Amino acid sequence: MSITRRSARRSVRILGVASASAAVVLGLSSSALACTIRDFKAEAKCDGEKGVIVVTDSDASRTPATISVFLKSNGGVETQVGKEEVKGSAQGTPVSFPEDWKPNATYRVHIKAANLVDEDIQPDLLAPSTACKTESSTPTPTAKPKPKPKPSKSAPAESATPTPSASESSSAPAAAPSNAPSPAAGNSNLAETGAGSNTGLIAGIAGALVVVGGGAVFFGMRRRGTRGNG
Repeated sequence: MSITRRSARRSVRILGVASASAAVVLGLSSSALACTIRDFKAEAKCDGEKGVIVVTDSDASRTPATISVFLKSNGGVETQVGKEEVKGSAQGTPVSFPEDWKPNATYRVHIKAANLVDEDIQPDLLAPSTACKTESSTPTPTAKPKPKPKPSKSAPAESATPTPSASESSSAPAAAPSNAPSPAAGNSNLAETGAGSNTGLIAGIAGALVVVGGGAVFFGMRRRGTRGNG
């Protein structure tokens, strides 16, 4: 079966249309995946009592981008808050910039992504009218009660009787010697027996008898002398 010129031309036309369609589809898909400024979003939020600016990159092509945040003052002077690099995702990749923003403060957010994006997010970011940390949330320090004064301990009263000094005690007269006879040496070391208590009584009676006998002899001799002289 031979191919005629007519059928060949028809085949070429079909291939041309298919190629053109594929090019259009590829162009549309590539443009849909390209990074644009519309892939970025900026918000001023609160992280507890601290302010923070969050920039989210939703670029599905994951083109590396640089995010710069600037605080705009009333006089036109800008102060850079921070600068971070990010790779986006279809779900969105957030980047946080710690910033104690004031109510109604204005921030400019600039995006630089290769040769695709080099512009600011429009409009500028306007902070909320209420700050994250209010004065009412700060606890007021309470005054600590003053400690009560402790009662002072009174000094002990001095004794009415004065304590004699060393010189007075040394000059005091020595005690008078006692006239009582001292016990016989060795008596305190002798053990007492059953007959020891009667020995003193017997010795006393014997002494009395000696005295009585001596007196009788003395008076008898005196009478004899008186009679002889008469």
